[in-house]
Amino acid sequence: MIRRIGALAFALATLGAARPAAAQLKVVTSTPDLYDIARQVGGNLVTVTHIGEGYQDPHFIEAKPSFVLQLRSADVWAFVGLDLEIGWMPLLLDGARNPRVRPGGSGYVDVSKAIPVLDVPQGNVDRSMGDVHPLGNPHYWLDPENGRRIARLFKDKFSQLDRKNEDRYEANEKAFEARLSTAEKSWAPYLAQIRGKPVIAYHTSWRYFAEYTGMKIVAYMEPKPGVPPSPSHVYEVIRDAKQAGAKVVIQEPFYDRKMSDLVARNLGGAVLVVPPSVGGTKDVPDYITLMTKDIQAVAAALR
Repeated sequence: MIRRIGALAFALATLGAARPAAAQLKVVTSTPDLYDIARQVGGNLVTVTHIGEGYQDPHFIEAKPSFVLQLRSADVWAFVGLDLEIGWMPLLLDGARNPRVRPGGSGYVDVSKAIPVLDVPQGNVDRSMGDVHPLGNPHYWLDPENGRRIARLFKDKFSQLDRKNEDRYEANEKAFEARLSTAEKSWAPYLAQIRGKPVIAYHTSWRYFAEYTGMKIVAYMEPKPGVPPSPSHVYEVIRDAKQAGAKVVIQEPFYDRKMSDLVARNLGGAVLVVPPSVGGTKDVPDYITLMTKDIQAVAAALR
C-alpha cells in the first residue's frame, strides 16, 4: 500500500513533465499583453494563460502555487524581460522544475530581445536611483510597432516548436498585423491632437507610448522610478508643468492619485487614469483595443 501511494505521489509530481506529441502548445506569459498577442498568433493551435493581470502593477506579482503548476507543464514561457519580473519569476521557474522554460530551454522566451529598448542607463546603476531597470525601460508594448515585433517573435517560436503548422502561424501573424494597421489608420486624427502636447506622467511606463504618439512628457510624478512623490518633488513638478504649459497628469489605475490630483488642481487641469495593459479595465479585452482606447482618451484630454 505504501509503495502504491509513493508511486502515485511521484506520478503527480512529474505530471506534465513530458508533452504528449499531439497536444496543443501550452504557452504561459507574464502579462496579459503578451498573452493576447500570443493567442492571436497561435489561434486554436495553442492554449495560452498569463500570470499577471492588467489591473496589477507588473513589478509586484504574488508567486502563487497555481502559477508554478501552469509553468510545470508549459512548452513556452514568454516574459517581458528587462528585469520587469525579477521580483517573482525566479521563484516560479525554480518551483516548476521544467527545463523547457528555464534559461537555455526551447520554450524560454525573453521578448525584450526583439525590441529596440529605450532608456538604457549609462554608467553604474544602484538602488539610490529608485527602481531603475539596468537593462532599459520594459514597458515597450505601448508602441504598436513593438506589438508587431512581439507577434513576429511568437510566430517564429511557435513555428520552431510545431513545424507542421508553421504556415498557419504565419497566416495568423499576418492577419494580426493587418488588423493593427487598419486600427492605426483610424488613430491618425487622434495622434494629430496628441503630437507635441505636454503632459505629466506618473511612471516611466508611458515612454514608449510618448515615442509613438509624439506626446511630450515634461515631468514625472515619481522623483525616481518606483518612489512615491514627496511634497518637495510635487512642487517641482508643478513648477516645470506650468513652464511647459502641461495640465494633464497621466497615470495607471493601480497608483495612488492623491498627489496627482493635487498637481492637477494647481494647474487647473485633470488627472487621466488609463490602463497600461490589456484587462486593466473591463473595456480593454485585447491589445488593439487597449491601444485604441488609450490613444482616444489621451487625445480627448489634450484637446
